[in-house]
Amino acid sequence: MSLNFAPRRLACCRRRAEKPFSTLRFNPSEEDQTWGLQILRRIRRKAEDTFWAPLDRRDQIHKMSKAGTLTGFRGVGPGLNLRVKPYALAQDQTGTLIEEGRAGSQADIGFDVKYGVTPGLTLDLTYNTDFAQVEVDQEQVNLTRFPLFFPEKRDFFVENSGTFAFGDQSERSYRTGVSLRDFTLFHSRRIGLTGRGEPIPILGGARLTGRTGGFEVGLMNLQTRSGRGLPAENFSVMRARRSVFGTSDVGAIFINREATGSDIKGHPDYNRNVGFDANLRPLPSLLFAPFLAWTDSPDADGNTLAGRMWVGWRDELWDVSALWRHVGEDFNPTVGFVRRRDIRQSYATVGLHPRPPVPGVQEVNPYIEIDYIQDLESVVVTRRRTAGFGISFLNGSGLSLDYTDRFELLREPFRVSSDATVPMGHYNFGSGSVQYRSAPGRALTGFVRVERGGFFDGTLTSLSGGLMWRPSHHLSVDLSANHNDIALPDGEFTADVFGGRVDYGFSTKVFASAFVQYNTAEDQFVTNVRFNYLYSPLSDIFLVYTERRDLDAGMTVERVLAAKVSKSIGF
Repeated sequence: MSLNFAPRRLACCRRRAEKPFSTLRFNPSEEDQTWGLQILRRIRRKAEDTFWAPLDRRDQIHKMSKAGTLTGFRGVGPGLNLRVKPYALAQDQTGTLIEEGRAGSQADIGFDVKYGVTPGLTLDLTYNTDFAQVEVDQEQVNLTRFPLFFPEKRDFFVENSGTFAFGDQSERSYRTGVSLRDFTLFHSRRIGLTGRGEPIPILGGARLTGRTGGFEVGLMNLQTRSGRGLPAENFSVMRARRSVFGTSDVGAIFINREATGSDIKGHPDYNRNVGFDANLRPLPSLLFAPFLAWTDSPDADGNTLAGRMWVGWRDELWDVSALWRHVGEDFNPTVGFVRRRDIRQSYATVGLHPRPPVPGVQEVNPYIEIDYIQDLESVVVTRRRTAGFGISFLNGSGLSLDYTDRFELLREPFRVSSDATVPMGHYNFGSGSVQYRSAPGRALTGFVRVERGGFFDGTLTSLSGGLMWRPSHHLSVDLSANHNDIALPDGEFTADVFGGRVDYGFSTKVFASAFVQYNTAEDQFVTNVRFNYLYSPLSDIFLVYTERRDLDAGMTVERVLAAKVSKSIGF
């Protein structure tokens, strides 16, 4: 349940400039300041969100056009809006996954700078960028013939990442059939990381983000060093969006990756991408979201275009949307992520979400989905037809059921594991699943999902679940498991991932966490332990231990012990 209360305007008394205002960016030339403000109070035990300014359930809290208004600030100044954050790092690395020349004990230094160029624009500078404190990636089971998407976790790239987003962005409250895990033109994990998540040294760079002259803009340039068999590379991204007709926007993006250094003379190595997109809302419940993108590289000679048209309608009862998408066989954004190429996709869904007068029930959601994927010769290679039903309860818990009928065309054998392969051919199969998630406001919460059905020419039984225990505001324990049992004509196998995480807050300044994972497909056990002391605002001491063990070989393939100290200095 969501409740909205309080007046839309709040008058504040006259006051002198004080230090807290130095953390905010605003135009000091205006004597009377008028600011937008939204406040959310989340009461977990009652599954209740309370907003200061009224907000529709389909909108997010950062939609500032629906925010309240603060007035009455006078005589306040923002300061210089300059913050410098140097760091010092010492670490010891061993194991077969450690790049030659970087094993053993090492020390390094670097810094970040944040400067408020104008009240709406922020400049970030970084030198010798390091992410030793970042948590390791979460292990995943891949039972498809397509690559997996891993989200960005590094602070520098996560901050203001929405400015550079371009692709299959999911729309809140709409069922779109796609997400950025299917198509994103700019995926920052391509900078400073290999495809396996191994770090490549970043020399430095700059980023400018914010709003100016009615535009939302983002400019980024980063330079990496050579490493892990890859040359030094320069990455540039330029993004702009313009608000039109009040609630709509149009935008463009340009991305360039280019190998640098003397070793690539005479052999140009670059990849350039251009894209145009829009989010058009001619009616409050109607949304159009098209995009068109193009890539270029020295060896590109085929179809290098990608585009989509998505339209959705969401009102108090109906949830309807349709999508058409094209991705050329040579469309290759090397600084992005594309799950499938050489396709034309057609998707449609119709759903209802009424609120029946049933005790304890907040909303029910029956729906159907149809998803057709053809190659560029108009041959159907994937078809999914899904019928589902969901129930949301007033206490925040939920139950969902679905059944999917699938068709897959394999033009080459699909290697599912080291012991099982699906031969090429036509496959028709179906599977059903049921999932339940408990109310999130309790000390002990969790979810469980069971799936059973066909898997190409075999069967699949999948059981996944998670359990979170929060006995106090200091401690949380999170356990997860994903078990997959696959039976194929040429053999049976299991693919499992188990994880456990413990977070403990000793105080508002001292935190510790431990994260362990076991992946049976890789037969690896991963441990990540972090200690964080926030000794002054935005200034940290990190102690991080990471170990990756290959249980089959009985050896440690990666072990890293790092200590990092940073100090934030504001002006």
